[in-house]
Amino acid sequence: MNQDRAITGVILAGGRATRMGGKDKGLQPLNGKPLWRHVADALQKQVGQLAISANRHLAIYRESGFAVYPDSVANYPGPLAGMLSVMQQADGEWFLFCPCDTPFIPATLAERFWQQKDAAPVVWAHDGERDHPAIALVNRSIIPQLLEYLTQGERRVMVFMRKAGGHPVDFSDNHDAFINVNTLGDLQHMQEKS
Repeated sequence: MNQDRAITGVILAGGRATRMGGKDKGLQPLNGKPLWRHVADALQKQVGQLAISANRHLAIYRESGFAVYPDSVANYPGPLAGMLSVMQQADGEWFLFCPCDTPFIPATLAERFWQQKDAAPVVWAHDGERDHPAIALVNRSIIPQLLEYLTQGERRVMVFMRKAGGHPVDFSDNHDAFINVNTLGDLQHMQEKS
């Protein structure tokens, strides 16, 4: 897969995690390893370099050796702000974003996105039932449009991805790969299953 060197993988760990009682979701352990590290391990094999979008516990994330980028927009405005901040500060043409709470992303994520992006500047995962717009391959050419969108007070990821000319990529053969951890109960359930 030649495109992997051209892609920067980014773990989105900058949210408030309100449904997890405000705990830093990325640092919560799953089978003895922080959630973000599960995502990093899966992504690292698929991309040229890795970075983390985080707004809290920056020193802990920096211990990994990966570049860590806090939001350039205040008040935790969501995944799009994390995406924008990383693309504004990091080199690279293509960025593969994955939330820190999706520990089971498929090993073919980058490859399938790359093969099916066509001319679109952004593509995202669809598991056969629902869209996962924060799991996305994004070209830096959308930076001006994204900055304008956020400046207008908009936050909806799916709306922006469509507005930017993107389309979903089908992962219905990998439906369970996009299960995410939103609460401590979800985390406990996953510990018990694995």
